[in-house]
Amino acid sequence: MLKSFRYLLLPFSLVYGGAIWLRNWMFDKNILKSVTFNFPLICVGNLAVGGTGKTPMTEYLIRLLKDNYKVAALSRGYKRKTKGYALASKETTALEIGDEPMQFHQKFKDVSIAVGEERVEAIPQLLHDRPDTDVIILDDAFQHRYVHAGLNILLTEYKNLLTRDLMLPAGDLRDVKVSKNRADIIVVTKCKTDLSEQEKTKLIAEIKPANKQTVFFTQIVYTRPFHLFNKTALEATAETNILLVCGIANPKALKEYLTKMMHTYDMLKFPDHHIFDMDDLAEIKKQFNRIKSESKIILTTEKRRCTASKI
Repeated sequence: MLKSFRYLLLPFSLVYGGAIWLRNWMFDKNILKSVTFNFPLICVGNLAVGGTGKTPMTEYLIRLLKDNYKVAALSRGYKRKTKGYALASKETTALEIGDEPMQFHQKFKDVSIAVGEERVEAIPQLLHDRPDTDVIILDDAFQHRYVHAGLNILLTEYKNLLTRDLMLPAGDLRDVKVSKNRADIIVVTKCKTDLSEQEKTKLIAEIKPANKQTVFFTQIVYTRPFHLFNKTALEATAETNILLVCGIANPKALKEYLTKMMHTYDMLKFPDHHIFDMDDLAEIKKQFNRIKSESKIILTTEKRRCTASKI
């Protein structure tokens, strides 16, 4: 029903798409200027709004590089309560830099994490603060064409492939499909576990990568849930009653996983990047107490894997 309603918004999508095409044309013709830094920059992004897996991809790149290089990550800091450039420190909170950069900061103590809406200005500031940096990963910067990155990684979700999507608001695309040609690597994310070589070949043919582009396929693998505070593994069987507290852009994959693994579960869904307050916590506790079972847990998400805590 919702999808059918969105088709009614196609005229608005044409207007929006035209504006985005004009903006890209102005960059291509050098009317709007892109800045090239004589420094390794890796851009991770997508053409759609949220839910393609940028956060786990950024984490993967950090893990891949951090043992051999001094890595820094630069994000916009979406929904933070501050403005401008900020470099994470021991006293930093999620309200100051945003939830996803805070997640990077907590996990990777030896990696410089910074935020800044204007990346052209933030990159020199970051290099001034951390002059020993070897490479900067630009999180969610594919549309930010004011910076020209040396390597562009474009993500597209298996179940919502960019070739089958429409422009906002009729679809989820925030950039025109032809922009995929700017990428060096295209990653199809959240693939099913039994994706065959024949299916991969069909998907590559549908995406139509340029000669310079390489297409990769990834999937989500969920580990055992663990306690939020002491990190010990939790035993969750098919009979365990679960309250899923979800605050991510696209929880479909997690819901499908739980449907297969668990007898039943309840869910409280919050917006992506939601800032929880005391009323939210009270509602979570209220819903949890309604579950009439001795074997029950609250399950929540960390963008890339499940975490759980008992109350």
